This record gives sequence, structure tokens and C-alpha cells, in this order.
Amino acid sequence: MPHLTRDDLMSLEEYAAARPQFRTRVMAHKKNRALPIGPNATLYFEDRLTMQYQIQEMLRIERVFEPEGIQDELDVYNPLIPDGRNWKATFMIEYEDVAERQKRLAELKGIEDTVWVRVGDHDKVYAIANEDLERTDETKTSSVHFLRFELTDEMAKDARAGAQIAAGIDHPGYRHETIAPENVRASLVDDMA
Repeated sequence: MPHLTRDDLMSLEEYAAARPQFRTRVMAHKKNRALPIGPNATLYFEDRLTMQYQIQEMLRIERVFEPEGIQDELDVYNPLIPDGRNWKATFMIEYEDVAERQKRLAELKGIEDTVWVRVGDHDKVYAIANEDLERTDETKTSSVHFLRFELTDEMAKDARAGAQIAAGIDHPGYRHETIAPENVRASLVDDMA
């Protein structure tokens, strides 16, 4: 997928007018890109549209219209767009209760390195986590991680041919796996070059 440029973005005024319809479109699109793994973790697979929405929202919230500021946002979010040989996802650990969340984040240190995807009968592909910055410290992990899953040509070919896509977590404190429903599988196949 090509990276976004300034030409792909709406001005603040254009975005204000288009935002309700654009937001509705993106939220519907995101439903096909969310994959819960057990009761408290979800992979939100990113793509060009989800990143365009994220950039537009950041520009809106921060009232950024200068070329340098726009480029800064592009530089931050373009790396989260898959390149045709990988999937990129925001991984969220989700506990509503604050005290429980704090306890579990301490227990789940390193969980981001145990998240995997698998295409058909191929081996699991473990995530490359948090290339932007470290999100785990000596006491706990973060509730949000950015993951990249690098696929082989054979995996991509099999995914396009209809192979099942699964995902899971192999952390001692959180072991779950799931099979992507067809709407998510089809959306992920669209990311393959």
C-alpha cells in the first residue's frame, strides 16, 4: 500500500464538512479489521484508510495546518501502513476496571512478544513489537502496542487463495487463540500485494 502524502489529506475546512460521512465510512471499515483474542485483548489491523482517518483526526484536534506539522503527522503514521508483505496492528489489552487493569498489566509483561498470526498450516509468525519506542518497563507492560507481522510470499499466496487466518497469544498469563471470521480474513487479504 502506498504511503499517504499531503495530497491525500483534506484541509481542516474540507475535513470539518466531510467528517461525519468519512467517520461513518471508517468505523464500518474498522469492524472488518478488529480481531479479539480472548476476552481482554484485540488486534486492530491498520491500513491506509485507518491511518488517513487517524492523521485527519490529529490535524483536527491539534488545529495543524502548517506544512511541517502535517508532514510530522505523516511521518508518525505512515509506518503503520502495511507494505503488501506484512500486517500491522494496534494491539490493545482491555480491562474496564482500573485496578484490575493495573494488576494485569504488571502480570502480562512481555505479552507483546507472544502475539502471533498464522496463515493456513504455515508456522506462527510472531509480532515485531513497538519499533517506535519501548512500551514495557521493569514493572508492567503498556495497554497499547504497535505490532508488525512479516509474511512470506507463500503465506500471502495461500491467504489470497482462501487459507484460514488465525491469531493468538502464547503468554503464560494469557493464552488464547482465535480464527479470523471471513470479513476480517477478506480485509487482511486486501493488504497483500
